[in-house]
Amino acid sequence: MRQRFRLYRRSQSGRFYIQDNTTGRQESLGTTDRAEAVRLLHARNEADRQPAINAQMARAYLTACDPAISTRTWQTVMEEIIKTKDGSTRHRYERAIKEKAFDSIRTLPLLQTRPEHLMKVLQAGSTSANDYLRRFHHFARAMMWLPWPVLTQKQWPPIRREEKRGITWEEHQKILAHEKNSEHRAFYELLWHVGAAQIDLARLQGENIDWDQRVIAYRRQKTGTPCLLRFGDEVAALLRGLPSKGPLFANWIRLSSSNRAERFQRKCEVARVEGVSLHSYRYAWAERAKTAGYPERFAQEALGHKSRAVHRAYAKKAVVLLPSLEEFEKRQVTAEVIPLPLGARAEAARNHC
Repeated sequence: MRQRFRLYRRSQSGRFYIQDNTTGRQESLGTTDRAEAVRLLHARNEADRQPAINAQMARAYLTACDPAISTRTWQTVMEEIIKTKDGSTRHRYERAIKEKAFDSIRTLPLLQTRPEHLMKVLQAGSTSANDYLRRFHHFARAMMWLPWPVLTQKQWPPIRREEKRGITWEEHQKILAHEKNSEHRAFYELLWHVGAAQIDLARLQGENIDWDQRVIAYRRQKTGTPCLLRFGDEVAALLRGLPSKGPLFANWIRLSSSNRAERFQRKCEVARVEGVSLHSYRYAWAERAKTAGYPERFAQEALGHKSRAVHRAYAKKAVVLLPSLEEFEKRQVTAEVIPLPLGARAEAARNHC
């Protein structure tokens, strides 16, 4: 029987190559040793003749290194990845693995997974399933539980998320106008000024406020990243109306994040505000900071963003009107500071901050 691969050697480098007689594709074996090259050639031809037998042999070799590799399922991957998470991130993973789209692969052994198995999950699931399945797959690869990727990077369909934006000053005022609860109103107002994640602001304590330096300091619940934000007179007036010790929002802190989000959505419906959530205040703060010319490193520290890329994603919709190059050149001679002109939206926000 004609063999699929043949061996040849290049005279200049002395390296051995194989050529696929079916496709004509050539590939280096990365060796100049003839005996080693012949062994590799025989392995390629044997694999072509007996793919099923070789798959069983591969499993036997892998099992010798890791006895559990043949029985480890995707449910095992989901359970193990959760153990590496804490806090709100862990809760999100626990909710994600309950999605019905993953039912088709829960008991499927990793070594028996084929691309069509994962594609079935992607077709049945939401954007969230696409996102988390990628994480499970990458985790299994990193743990060496999958000897090879089931889907290559190009085969994964793109993740299409809903467009997110910051809440505007006008929308913020509409919500405040319909909020009669003083604690909830103060919570929304403080969100506008500090841009904190709702879980972090709800957990804020009076001890997190340094009145001498006028700084709010806390660690993010999600990442543990420290946040340092200096506040002005308007925020000081808000804080004076809240407890000086213990939780600033004693009733708000008792609710879960989802309950706070639901209450906010109901208030948005009453105020006829659409397309925003409590997290939109965080986007709004980043957009306002960029529009006002606030230094990026300061804004990143205030929001607790470890990555510049993440921070820029939050502020990507900010509109900044830059001075002309001519103005820069003329004022550079006199060492004048050139203020960034603000748009109408930013000007209105500044007047109310």
